[in-house]
Amino acid sequence: MKKMTIAIIATIALLFITSNIFSQTTNKPIDSGSLKDQFDNLINTSNDFKGYKVIKATSLLKLQSNVLDSLSVSKEKILVNAGFRNSQKQLIDSLKSKSTASKEVVSNLRSEKESISLFGIQLEKTFFKTLFFLIVLGLIATLVFFIFQFKKSNAITIESKLALKESEKEFEIYKEKALEREQKAMRRLQDELNKKKKEFSAT
Repeated sequence: MKKMTIAIIATIALLFITSNIFSQTTNKPIDSGSLKDQFDNLINTSNDFKGYKVIKATSLLKLQSNVLDSLSVSKEKILVNAGFRNSQKQLIDSLKSKSTASKEVVSNLRSEKESISLFGIQLEKTFFKTLFFLIVLGLIATLVFFIFQFKKSNAITIESKLALKESEKEFEIYKEKALEREQKAMRRLQDELNKKKKEFSAT
């Protein structure tokens, strides 16, 4: 009977030792893995007592320290992310302002490309081309008008010179005829005078 009792006690002690050794070899340390793993490990390794879990104070404090460390790391990550987000926002705002400035420069360049400065006044190319074409057309029309007027005046001048020459010729002919008539009249007058003298001397 004593031998049986000793054998039973030895068997129970052996089972307790092996189960304790097995649990120590299979359970993970409290501070390894994620927080969920640490909570699961703490719950699994704690003892049951009348529907409650008995947790060691050291394990609980260790878990609390790990949780606080994780919260601190998370806060630092959040702050770093917030700083990075702010820097990215500033960079985006800077790029937006540069993009707006670039658009304004491109718009100014397009307006300058599509316009021409004349006496400090910006004129569109189409309007400037039309104005230039009208000015050139007006100058050509003026030149043609003056050429026509010059030719007309030249023709009138030539006609006037010809008329003057003809008038001079006619005047010369008239002078010659008038001189001849005058000479004839003088001869007749002299003849008459001579005739009268003869008649007077005869009487």
